[in-house]
Amino acid sequence: MTGAGHLQASQLWGALSVAAASVLWGTTGTAATFAPAVSPLAIGAVAMGLGGLLQALYAAPHVAAQAGRLLDRWRLVSLGAMAVAIYPLAFYSSMHLSGVAVGTVVSIGSAPVAAALIERFADGKPLSRQWILGAMLGVGGAALLSFAGHAPAGSGPGGGQAAGEWWMPAAGIVLGLLAGATYALYSWAAHRLTSRGVTSRAAMGAVFGLGGLFLIPVLLLTGAPLLESWRSLGVGAYMAVVPMFAGYLLFGWGLARVGASTATGISLLETVVAALLAVLVVGERLPALAWIGAAAVLASLFILTPWPQRHARTQAVPESAGNRGPSS
Repeated sequence: MTGAGHLQASQLWGALSVAAASVLWGTTGTAATFAPAVSPLAIGAVAMGLGGLLQALYAAPHVAAQAGRLLDRWRLVSLGAMAVAIYPLAFYSSMHLSGVAVGTVVSIGSAPVAAALIERFADGKPLSRQWILGAMLGVGGAALLSFAGHAPAGSGPGGGQAAGEWWMPAAGIVLGLLAGATYALYSWAAHRLTSRGVTSRAAMGAVFGLGGLFLIPVLLLTGAPLLESWRSLGVGAYMAVVPMFAGYLLFGWGLARVGASTATGISLLETVVAALLAVLVVGERLPALAWIGAAAVLASLFILTPWPQRHARTQAVPESAGNRGPSS
């Protein structure tokens, strides 16, 4: 396989790895509904806090081996870690206030735009027409899925609001935008570390481990309800181990191969998974236009995914291969 073919195959596997992580992340909102007595701050702190510490433990040999490079880039590590700490608190609060489907869609749907802006102004990367088309289709589909008459059922995340709580959906959307921005920020920071000679495992272990440490005080202050029942404890353990630890292992491996804006674009798949589970498990209702939005998100994945080209074996590798916009 030529250099171009190998690059494209690596990008494809990276994209599939991010997609697999997105499927795991799509279960988190529904899982949280099984612990209604636990606050969204506690859910976020246990999920990303313990999950981040597990990441650091798993990557400890790599972090130790590359400690010098990480210390040289401590500002980038610290920036990514702060974003890691803020993201789950904003994300789960958004779902709590505006519903599982809407909270997930706003949080994840805004991330590709934020990632593209970060890469454009921080790295000077131009936006390819393919990425713009895919992102517009995906974000548009996510917006349609979010705002096409979504009607939550019951109480808890996605539950109806009383007349005096009209502000809750709006606050949830604002927090969702904050979650999207911080998601894009820590994705960019981790990818930039890997592009500067730090291995994927060391970068993710350092950023998520430090972010997890930042979340421990929040967990100590809010996490008592997690210990009040086996169900709540099980939800906390599931969130930390499966979507956060395993999911971010997959995400880190893929992020090193496709870049922050492409990874956040592909992770729009999480919105579809979350919406499906919200309907099938939580009992939320989605109208026909929302299902059209879900289909648009899925279609955008085929545009954003870097598929290998059949003629890659016979073409010479251009000097700019792998540097064609934000997906590089």
